[in-house]
Amino acid sequence: MDKKLFTIGVLSVSAVVLFAANLLQPRTAQAGLVVKDNDFTAVTARTAQGGEALYILDNRTGNMVVMNYDPNRRAVVPMTAPRSIMDAFKGGR
Repeated sequence: MDKKLFTIGVLSVSAVVLFAANLLQPRTAQAGLVVKDNDFTAVTARTAQGGEALYILDNRTGNMVVMNYDPNRRAVVPMTAPRSIMDAFKGGR
């Protein structure tokens, strides 16, 4: 076995291992991802409980709702009722 064939073999095996590792890696939400449209803004962020949440803001009405994935129901459910975003800024200065 010459050096060139050995190098090709090692590179091929490492490529297969990296490809398999990429396929087996779980996909998660990216915290801090923002998608903005004319009417709505969607933001992903970490929650205090340690998961990921989707914050949906209605730009026309100023309302916000927080959605979270419930693995027991296998559905996206609201964590909070829709309410005004100004409620988040009420209180102390």
